[in-house]
Amino acid sequence: MPPSSDSPSDSPSARSSDTSADRPAPGRRTVLGAAAAAVPTALVGLSAPASATPARRPRPTGGDGAQDLPGGGDLGPNVIVFDPSTPGIQAKLDEIFRQQESAQFGSGRYALLFKPGTYHGLNAQLGFYTSIAGLGLSPDDTTINGDVTVDAGWFDGNATQNFWRSAENLALVPVSGTNRWAVAQAAPFRRMHVRGGLNLAPAGYGWASGGYIADSRIDGQVGPYSQQQWYTRDSAVGGWLNGVWNMVFSGVEGAPGQSFPDPPYTTLNTTPISREKPFLYLDGADYRVFLPEKRTAARGVTWGNGTPRGTSLPLSRFYVARPGDPAATLNQALGQGLHLLLTPGVYHLDQPLKVDRAGTVVLGLGYATLVPDGGATAVRVADVDGVRLAGFLVDAGPTNSETLVEVGPRGASADHSANPITVQDVFVRIGGSGAGKATTSIVVNSRHTIVDHTWVWRADHGTGVGWETNRADYGVVVNGDDVLATGLFVEHFNKYDVQWNGQRGRTIFFQNEKAYDAPNQAAIQNGSIKGYAAYKVADSVTSHEAWGLGSYCYYNVDPTIVQHHGFAAPNTSGVKFHDLLVVSLGGKGQYERVINDTGSPTSGTSTTPSTVVSYP
Repeated sequence: MPPSSDSPSDSPSARSSDTSADRPAPGRRTVLGAAAAAVPTALVGLSAPASATPARRPRPTGGDGAQDLPGGGDLGPNVIVFDPSTPGIQAKLDEIFRQQESAQFGSGRYALLFKPGTYHGLNAQLGFYTSIAGLGLSPDDTTINGDVTVDAGWFDGNATQNFWRSAENLALVPVSGTNRWAVAQAAPFRRMHVRGGLNLAPAGYGWASGGYIADSRIDGQVGPYSQQQWYTRDSAVGGWLNGVWNMVFSGVEGAPGQSFPDPPYTTLNTTPISREKPFLYLDGADYRVFLPEKRTAARGVTWGNGTPRGTSLPLSRFYVARPGDPAATLNQALGQGLHLLLTPGVYHLDQPLKVDRAGTVVLGLGYATLVPDGGATAVRVADVDGVRLAGFLVDAGPTNSETLVEVGPRGASADHSANPITVQDVFVRIGGSGAGKATTSIVVNSRHTIVDHTWVWRADHGTGVGWETNRADYGVVVNGDDVLATGLFVEHFNKYDVQWNGQRGRTIFFQNEKAYDAPNQAAIQNGSIKGYAAYKVADSVTSHEAWGLGSYCYYNVDPTIVQHHGFAAPNTSGVKFHDLLVVSLGGKGQYERVINDTGSPTSGTSTTPSTVVSYP
């Protein structure tokens, strides 16, 4: 989205009804080009890696005589732990940032962990594949008098490629009173307490395309400025400045009232079901992983009254994986009854990770990345209760995988309403770092699964990019009933980005761009329909509901392409959509309708959304 024409000193009221109608066409990621991938160099002088003494090994379960793998242990060189007495913290933060700032498709991965206490005068600038987190049970246990900053100087002030970085479980007292968090997709802001304001735009108010906040309290005002779309869940804000196309809130204290499309606010008082992401913390000198409990009709943060509600596991119950561990070793650990903690790095898998035991946790640190080789599936979950997948990236390999992540086997039917499977900050990439292919990225077969913040991306820039080079027909396919998606970002697939076949599905917030690189109209033809919808609900579905959805087209190879609609669904009273939009970015392709045959067409080069408030 282009920068605001307002200067930073203009009054908030000048932006409160901000729209894109009078703005120039946005510069998109492909137009401006991708930054060159940077090969990380070794970091020197970093603090000692975290470790935990292995506890007694679990009893063997395989019966094959294989020696048990130990739980716990060293978290490895790319997990860097600070305490308030650590010398040279700022220098170490700066060194990592220099390495990662423009390394969009590099192999460096880092988790920066801060022990409970108070830190002064820090500015943690976050580059690619860098996570920063506090190690307390509450964000307020770890206070940084300073900033955790994401800006876009590396990309000439354009924040639309600020992917793959995160901040969690910290309290910030920003130096200027406002912290800058100018991110795009796959950059969660979780369990954060900002004792001030939060600016979601880059310096200069250039283009921005984000983003996601959950379980956070921002005492001051949130200023999205040029952010095209944003989702905030189960949080508290002191105010919200403006909106461009699609600002969605569920369970947010202080959120603006429902007003889509002008201003473009979609506001739900509560989130129907949520369960926060697992996180690592320190209990004295020992590491544990906290498992927040499920909430229904959730509103506000989980930690506002002190210790959050849930259970925890000692690190000794986890196999602490390192890059280079083969899939067979990781599966042996899972078979023993251990959970998995994936330390930062890239893991090549020649077979799926098999998550067969109820309650298993697979938690990644620092954007641990799974690459399935030889056409394998990366992760396959059984139809069991309470599995938690969180905090990792799946990067498709050059041999086509039929699926990359499978939640439940085909035909799964068990009731998981009391203890659902959760998929949180699990991101998928096809191409960009090299040619990759996958027929379907994520398949959800198990009932009651919660997909809470995912970005599933067929790359539009980088290396290994082309209509057939990184072929990927479907992004997310939901076959299970009663599935809830909160924060669903799916982009650029050759056919349907989302195909929803299950009954009683719900989505709160959906962001999409159709594939830029379709060579011509014939390449996207869907029978008699012009183009595949971004979000398709199967004709057999009788109950479905979704709020706050946007689909954009930017057919830059053939700008004459026409997409009939962004959304397709059976026309029945039980299938309901609220607050939808489609938009042509600079006139590169057009939509004829918004959903089915409803909604005005886009036209010209004005980048003005066409909206539908309610369907049917």
